[in-house]
Amino acid sequence: MNNLLDQLRADLNANADEHTKQTAHHFFKEEIKVYGIKTAVVQKIAKKYWQQVKNKSKQEIFALCVELYRSGYMEEAFVVSDWMPRYIDNLEPKDIKTFKGWIEAYVTNWAECDSFCNHTIGDMLFKYPEVVPEVKSWAKSTNRWLKRASAVSFILPGRKGMYLSDAFEICDVLLREGDDLVQKGYGWLLKEESRVHTKEVFDYVVKYREVMPRTALRYAIELMPKELKAEAMKKV
Repeated sequence: MNNLLDQLRADLNANADEHTKQTAHHFFKEEIKVYGIKTAVVQKIAKKYWQQVKNKSKQEIFALCVELYRSGYMEEAFVVSDWMPRYIDNLEPKDIKTFKGWIEAYVTNWAECDSFCNHTIGDMLFKYPEVVPEVKSWAKSTNRWLKRASAVSFILPGRKGMYLSDAFEICDVLLREGDDLVQKGYGWLLKEESRVHTKEVFDYVVKYREVMPRTALRYAIELMPKELKAEAMKKV
């Protein structure tokens, strides 16, 4: 296992670029630890090593993911985010608890949160609707990344108009959230739901526009027609 990780990390180091490293810091308020590699290159490297990983046991694969997370490097977290959707047919509903633990313990910025939750957790919501209550419960966490995860995990299902009532329940919990990254997360979820359910999302936003942070509101109405945007932004 260590040999594989050593090889993977050597590949990451070989593709590091100082300009990309410096630019990456501009996108985060938090301190980040990065090699400085473009996302497409990280994905290419992740795919290459998946060929060596995919036939290992789930226990071994999860152990590799934890080691990648423990490094603290964002690109290594992105490798986990690339691998897990490839492994979706081998995942079980009970694995959602493991993934919750990973988010709590290792996720330290919005990019790591979104790259993992959009696809890995999102794919589980497609495949295993029984995990919906667990993911929704994260909205009540004290961990900012779990709170954001509760919303952004529903992005891909939401884009198809799925789980609308669950999305609203998540937003109810996060509605007055002061953390702008959580606000953006649930605003994004509302925006994606609005692709199919424009009226329902509009009505929700109008109902709560006096207490919904403007950041979340602007995200939520981004795809709506101009007249609906104007109406939603009115103050009562």
